[in-house]
Amino acid sequence: MSTATRYTPVAVVLHWLMALAIIGTFSVGFYMADLAFSMTRLKLYNWHKWAGVTILALAAVRLLWRLTHRPPADLPMPAWQARAAHATHTLLYVTFFAVPLLGWAYSSAAGFPIVWFGVLPLPDFVPKDKALADTLKELHKFAAYGLALLVLAHVGGALKHRFIDRDGLLARMSLRRS
Repeated sequence: MSTATRYTPVAVVLHWLMALAIIGTFSVGFYMADLAFSMTRLKLYNWHKWAGVTILALAAVRLLWRLTHRPPADLPMPAWQARAAHATHTLLYVTFFAVPLLGWAYSSAAGFPIVWFGVLPLPDFVPKDKALADTLKELHKFAAYGLALLVLAHVGGALKHRFIDRDGLLARMSLRRS
């Protein structure tokens, strides 16, 4: 069991970078989905794909960091809350990988390769196939909405601990040192 009271600075920075990237990428994805075909839509799709690949890379770094660095000990709370928090965190990690991988697969199946930041071409890992692309598009959207709901639950839990429980849990992930 860890005796630390805060997450490591690397874990904190990765948490907030991913939070901003996920919120921004979801917002752009939601906005661009209904745009008419235009240069703006094409630019947003490219940005969205680049951000998704970046989130995938950050998720891999974050998972490796988490597996090699113990988090602070759990604060005392009812068992059901601890189980809900652990389940939410597990599902967050699953969706950190599932959403961008489904988007990448969708892009591959639709025949639109990803060139990360316009420089690094990424391999297609599924064949071009319209029916598969249609299915993957829906799965990507479903998983993205699932991630959004998990983020809302995570934020709601953090705010509960801050304003109702007042137990200092939120300070463990603060960018400011206490």
